[in-house]
Amino acid sequence: MTATESHTQARPADSPEQSPARVIPDALPLMPEDPPRVGGFWLRGRLGANAAGYLYTASDEHGRNAVVAMMAEGSADDAAARDRFVTAVDDLPDDAVLAHNDGDDDDLALWVAIGPIREDDGSSAASDERLIAERRGEDVLSAVLMDRIPQLGRFRGPDFLHYWEGRRRPGLFRIWPLPWPNALRAASRWALMLSLLAMAIIMALAVFLAWLLFRNAEPLEPEPVIPTPTGTTTVTVTPTTPPPGTGSPTGPPTTAPSPSLSPTTGIPTGAPGTPGSPGTGDPRDRF
Repeated sequence: MTATESHTQARPADSPEQSPARVIPDALPLMPEDPPRVGGFWLRGRLGANAAGYLYTASDEHGRNAVVAMMAEGSADDAAARDRFVTAVDDLPDDAVLAHNDGDDDDLALWVAIGPIREDDGSSAASDERLIAERRGEDVLSAVLMDRIPQLGRFRGPDFLHYWEGRRRPGLFRIWPLPWPNALRAASRWALMLSLLAMAIIMALAVFLAWLLFRNAEPLEPEPVIPTPTGTTTVTVTPTTPPPGTGSPTGPPTTAPSPSLSPTTGIPTGAPGTPGSPGTGDPRDRF
């Protein structure tokens, strides 16, 4: 290797634009308990977490990128921790705070959106803005946790521990209007519309096939009996006329002789169950 080559490799970059951008690790995906949106910012992923709260990467509907610091469930229920969060947010530069919720929301977790962060174009300036926003969010959560207070004197006794450090779920949040379907991308919207259209076509096809199958169906025999409001049923009997030439009698209809009453017992003679009438005998022979 010559001296010229060694001098060329050791020469620093002439300008900051020629220096390589810092490598920032990607955010972790959101968990089911994470809110999809806080305020006007849609959360995209987790950047970090501790007992005091969470750091999220987010963006609003206008394309502004930000880092959102949100309190955890345990710290949000502590009035002193909420005061430390508000104080830390007030100490941030005015141009660094894009939005935050009101400290009077006692039932909601406090959050703050820190920025601005330009689009990731591969330059070091965009990486630096994101790193600065992340550092400011960490400072806010550290103020709540009080883990950066310098130690005065010697360590004695047990370590300090907040009573709410075990409750590390994201704090309560409220979403209005509802995030669905605003959070869907363009491809997701097309997929949703196509799936709804396919369901409508399948339902229409099923109704059409049912009409083809049952349009020539025979009526029910016998016809269904429809009860009346009084509880009685009406059955319509249609008389049938025998066809001509079948040898049916043309004379007047004959009536069956009515049974006569016995003068002694008053029981009709010839009726079933009377002595001397057919069908009498052992009662076990009736069946």
